[in-house]
Amino acid sequence: MTLLITVFAAVISTVIWYMGAPKSEMKIGMLCWIYWGASLMWLVDAIFEYAELHAEYFTPAPADMLNDFYLGLSVVALGLVIWLVILLVKDPKGVVKAALFRKKS
Repeated sequence: MTLLITVFAAVISTVIWYMGAPKSEMKIGMLCWIYWGASLMWLVDAIFEYAELHAEYFTPAPADMLNDFYLGLSVVALGLVIWLVILLVKDPKGVVKAALFRKKS
């Protein structure tokens, strides 16, 4: 379930990045790298888990599926938080700088 959620997030962020590819002001490419990296990590985890469990890998308990679902959502949320921090630090549109140095009258 975690692999599926992160792959969906990676595909969606890649499509969004590709639609505005020439001028990547919002650093969506970084979000793509984060999600594709997480997807690769979960793929390796799934391969090793399948090697250990074999056919039982495809019949998880409902509680395990729910835990994996929450873990997948947590990974997507953490990726968004990391991307947001990178975006605020880089400040490609100068919004944070303008807000910090705005003169009060």
